[in-house]
Amino acid sequence: MGHLTYARGDTIAVDLGLKDRRALVTAASKGLGRACAEALIGEGAQVYISSRDAKAIESTGIAIAAAGWTPADVSRDADIDALLEAAIGKLGGLDVLVVNAGGPPPGTFETTPLEGWDRAYQLTLMSAVRLVRGALPHLNRSDQGRIVFITSISVRQPIPNLVLSNSLRAAVTGMAKTLSAELAPDRITVNCLAPDAIRTDALRRLGDLDQMERRSPMKRLGEPAEVGAACAFLCSRHAGYITGQTLGIDGGSLVGVH
Repeated sequence: MGHLTYARGDTIAVDLGLKDRRALVTAASKGLGRACAEALIGEGAQVYISSRDAKAIESTGIAIAAAGWTPADVSRDADIDALLEAAIGKLGGLDVLVVNAGGPPPGTFETTPLEGWDRAYQLTLMSAVRLVRGALPHLNRSDQGRIVFITSISVRQPIPNLVLSNSLRAAVTGMAKTLSAELAPDRITVNCLAPDAIRTDALRRLGDLDQMERRSPMKRLGEPAEVGAACAFLCSRHAGYITGQTLGIDGGSLVGVH
């Protein structure tokens, strides 16, 4: 029996059926990736993690008791190949893939150079394509295959000065929706988490956190652990009939009916 821990400290006992499930979480040295990895580990899963920063991923791996870790730049083919080989070798298979990557740099359409689009395409979209392609043969052998993509509220409500993220995370969402139908006969679920205003280093770089709190309908920022809890649920046995969805974790900040 595991438990979910919420931002205010409450815990609820619930068995998510994740004990000994084998998971790979990318971009997990901090922020949302780390929160997802921690939530899965808290439910008894064996979790392998990666990040571009070799020192940071080792430190995080030790701190959260990960099953293993590999430094990897997911915008590079060779790094993804090496990561998948290491993770599958250590875990002996794969039940869960959580696809995360650092966000592309800010900028408007006019201020973003053409080469910036190429880099963001490799980092945001092609990393997801390559990770899923490499993981699928192993997920197909699982009786509880789960794929979760970490995207952003920008897939539904574009954010000013983030043209690359707005464009390419939306592409990931379209791919995820298509995959969900293609993989449904194999009982592999595919879903997205679309957070907004979560208290991370990435958010701090984008602006004034106090101002963001005041703009939030809930008058607070979200916590990474809240994203992790949602990720753990989507990976659980209880979410076996939930696929092709984008779950907003935004405190009600999305304007519109979706």
